[in-house]
Amino acid sequence: MDSDKKAKLKAWHEQEKKKLLDSIPMSHADLRDLFALLDREDASPCDHTLRETIEFLEKRKLDVDKIVPWLQEHGGYCDCEVIYNVESEFGELIDDN
Repeated sequence: MDSDKKAKLKAWHEQEKKKLLDSIPMSHADLRDLFALLDREDASPCDHTLRETIEFLEKRKLDVDKIVPWLQEHGGYCDCEVIYNVESEFGELIDDN
C-alpha cells in the first residue's frame, strides 16, 4: 500500500473513532466510572436488568432516557452486557482520551 492510501486509511479510521466518541451521551469519565462499578470484584451476579446502571445514572443525575437506549444500541441490555459489549467497544477509545 502506498503512503497516500495509508494516509487516507488512517484519516478514515480517525474519523470513525471520532464519530464513536462523539456518540457517547455522557462524559468519558462517567462512562469509565460506570464500567468500573459494574466490573468490580464484589459485584453481585447479573440479574439480567440494567438495575445497577440505572441507579448509577440516576445518582449522577444523568439522562437515563438518552443513555439507556444508547447502551442498548451497543449491546448493553443488562449490567453484564454493558461490560461485555459496550466496554469492549468503547473502553479503549475512552481510555485513550
